[in-house]
Order: sequence, then C-alpha cells, then structure tokens
Amino acid sequence: MSYAIEAKLLNADYFPPLHREIKDFTNCENIFYGHYKNNILTAVAEIKHEDKTTHIQSLVVHPNFFKQGIAQELIKFIFKSFHPETFTVETGADNIPACCLYEKMGFSKTSKWMTKHNIIKVSYEKTPC
Repeated sequence: MSYAIEAKLLNADYFPPLHREIKDFTNCENIFYGHYKNNILTAVAEIKHEDKTTHIQSLVVHPNFFKQGIAQELIKFIFKSFHPETFTVETGADNIPACCLYEKMGFSKTSKWMTKHNIIKVSYEKTPC
C-alpha cells in the first residue's frame, strides 16, 4: 500500500515496484528485514549488501504506521548490522518524506536523473563514522 502512495506522490503512470511479483522477491539474493509492532508487520527493508557497499533497495512502511519513527528504526538497525565503506539508497525526487528521512539520517544527495518511466530519482550516500 505504501508503494501506491509513493506512485501518487511521484505522479507516476507506471511505478515498477507495484509490479514486482512474489517470485521477484523469492528469487533474489537480497536480505529482507521486517519490523513488527504488536505482532503486526509494519515495515520491510530490502538490503543488497556487497563488499564495500550496502544498498537499501527498498524501505516500505505500512500507511497505518507512517510517522511513528519505524523507518528510522530500520535504518539504524541497518547501520548497526552492516559495516560497508558506503551506504546507498535511491528514491523518487518528489517523495519528500523519504528524501527528508534520508537526509535526517545523514545521507547526502549524490545524483538526480530521469528514469525510462519518467520518474525523477535521486540517489544518496552515507559514509559510516
């Protein structure tokens, strides 16, 4: 449901994350972490970890749990769990809540570009202390 909200924020006619199938998740080598509150899955982070880089491939919070600090908790967990030279993440440039979150968590904007689906994206990096 959070991807549908993001698609609206980005004015996207076609938003690739909304078209991922179960097999796309089960057949990938990425690592998934869930956040639970009272036995309810509230958020999921998908991580692609390589030797020098840990990329936050996806971070979604169920809309019923927006603005409760859950995304921050997951990012802090990722920072504690991995020790790369660089953390990276991408989001839509018009996803202001996500951009503000990443900047608040110490990420710096590194690039901006237009995708083939006419979505302006931004990438961020953070070097661990």
